[in-house]
Amino acid sequence: MNVLVINCGSSSLKYQLLEMTTETLLAKGLVERIGISGSVLNHQKIGAADKIVIETPMDDHKDAIAQVIAAITNETYGVVTSMDEIGAVGHRVVHAGEKYSDSEVINADVLAALEECVELAPLHNPPNLLGISACTQLMPATPQVAVFDTAFHQTMPAESYIYAIPYEYYENYGVRRYGFHGTSHKYVAERAADMLGKPIDELKIITCHLGNGASVSAIRNGKCIDTSMGFTPLEGLVMGTRSGDLDPAIISFIADKLDIKADDVIGILNKKSGVLGISGVSSDFRDLESAAADGNERALLALSVFAHRVRFYIGAYMAELNGVDALVFTAGLGENGPDMRKAICENMNNLGIEFDSVRNNIRGKETIISAESSKVKVLLIPTNEELMIARDTYRLTK
Repeated sequence: MNVLVINCGSSSLKYQLLEMTTETLLAKGLVERIGISGSVLNHQKIGAADKIVIETPMDDHKDAIAQVIAAITNETYGVVTSMDEIGAVGHRVVHAGEKYSDSEVINADVLAALEECVELAPLHNPPNLLGISACTQLMPATPQVAVFDTAFHQTMPAESYIYAIPYEYYENYGVRRYGFHGTSHKYVAERAADMLGKPIDELKIITCHLGNGASVSAIRNGKCIDTSMGFTPLEGLVMGTRSGDLDPAIISFIADKLDIKADDVIGILNKKSGVLGISGVSSDFRDLESAAADGNERALLALSVFAHRVRFYIGAYMAELNGVDALVFTAGLGENGPDMRKAICENMNNLGIEFDSVRNNIRGKETIISAESSKVKVLLIPTNEELMIARDTYRLTK
């Protein structure tokens, strides 16, 4: 059975086509500048030497998905002869609130629930819904599945997700910690169990999704019990451009000082803060490492602050889990940042982590990077959210 995975942004669309009986990737691609001049589709047939670049106007997501369908069914660089060979479509959907704790086959009730959650994810759910609508129009007989970033974290106990504010704000408006990156955390936790040769329901795992957006999750017996992101992705770790945790009184303080609105401050905390705000150099950790090596003290400080906050959450979750079997690094920085992994993990021997700098000197490869004698196994696992989406879609529709 072939599954098409769709991940819609406001003006972009990523896709993959997988054959799920063997979990083989057949094709993948990216559509950019949807609804903007210069729309382009980059398509790759797996095994082919060259990528196909298609420049054509795409006014909306329906146009974009039509171009995706044309690419994957093309006689020369496609991988199927017709859309009849697509058994189901899986969509990444950012927010489902408290509605769902698992992926769901899309029907009228699911669509209504996602519409209700638009106010919780105004930048993400609308394009996700547009992608679903476009596929419904173009492939009306093909089942579709919504895979939610928030679903994996719905197993958190109340003490992990309730904020210490008037309880009616939770009851009336849904103000609570939801967590994000759930598909990634779930995938790497399951892979960690496979790599260790143990059932996931017997393990305590801390997963670190470290990229421009970053979060840490505590997982007991395959269930998330806590995560660092909150009501929005702004809470938690310091990130590329996001501040992470801070005293909420800072918002009104800065608003008064700059004579701007609170919403403007939130914009600053989302887009001009994090390691970019500290360093004044970049939100890209590669740029920061280069600047720090050249003696830029603020770049070095930004890297140190980031490592400190990750260690802070790891230590907190070790306490919450009452010990940990595995610590997992994933996502762009987690997979490709040996210096950052070392900065986070060194001097944690008393917590059972014995780091191996030689094993750690690797990028983007699934492996164990802790010392053989380490009580806590430290793993590097490249994330694969698209495969996780395809698996859930296959499970619910096969």
